[in-house]
Amino acid sequence: MKTLFDYLKEVGTEDDLSSVLKSMINSVKEISETIKFTDTGKADTKNIYGEEQLKLDVLSDKIIQHEFKKNSLIGLIASEELDDEMKLGAGEFAVCYDPLDGSSLVDVNLAVGSIFGIYKAKSFIGVKGENQLGAMIAVYGPRTSVVLSVGKGVKEFAINRDGEFIMTKDNISVGEGKMFAPGNLRACSERKEYMDLMNFWCMEKYTLRYSGGMVPDINQILLKGKGIFSYPGYSEAPNGKLRLLFECAPMSYLMEQAGGAGSDGKIRILEKKVENIDQRTPIFIGSKAEVDRCVISLGYDK
Repeated sequence: MKTLFDYLKEVGTEDDLSSVLKSMINSVKEISETIKFTDTGKADTKNIYGEEQLKLDVLSDKIIQHEFKKNSLIGLIASEELDDEMKLGAGEFAVCYDPLDGSSLVDVNLAVGSIFGIYKAKSFIGVKGENQLGAMIAVYGPRTSVVLSVGKGVKEFAINRDGEFIMTKDNISVGEGKMFAPGNLRACSERKEYMDLMNFWCMEKYTLRYSGGMVPDINQILLKGKGIFSYPGYSEAPNGKLRLLFECAPMSYLMEQAGGAGSDGKIRILEKKVENIDQRTPIFIGSKAEVDRCVISLGYDK
């Protein structure tokens, strides 16, 4: 059985980057246990974006912060639950994260997850997704698993009885296939081209796989090796609601490493420069041909 850290050593990952990944893994283990027993209700607080926080959002963020503060190599963090990026010290690594993506699904016992992106930077302002040294998602479902890349393809690891993450899928590859996860269907009410695209996928007998959580939906595309996740904007949210730094850039890094694509309709997500921490972006991510279909069908190519 090959552990996650056996794999990192095998592919020559530098010790400092492995140390950062270990801090991420430690936090994932604790969040996985915490989800099982923590109150799923509201925390009676809002984040900087005016969104109501759940108790698990706040607690998951605290768990990750606690782990990162113990690692002197991590000098900067940014979280979806924090007001701004936070300097921890002189470490050269910067880690952005969504501590509990899809947390509103916890009370109905659907899968949720965490998202991480790793950079070497003094500030996240000005970075691009292609600057990432690695990215990882954790899925808290019937089992706890992580999908990660350090620039050498994409692998899946699942936790065993001893608390070790063991490789469960090597060489994850995304090709073509009929599966779709359509986000922001409200946009269909005013964007006929999006409704037409929905109808195309349905009439062509695509399999619908949409949970309302970006992590489980993208994880499924990666592991099934096919499909498309779409989230366009519309009048109430011209750039959608998904954040470039915390969600879309790490996901696009993983998808491109697996042979898929991620676009905002105009350019690759990984080419977009972070101009502010809260920056939103439309996203079409998954099989290359399906991403192209979204770009053309929704008129972004004009």
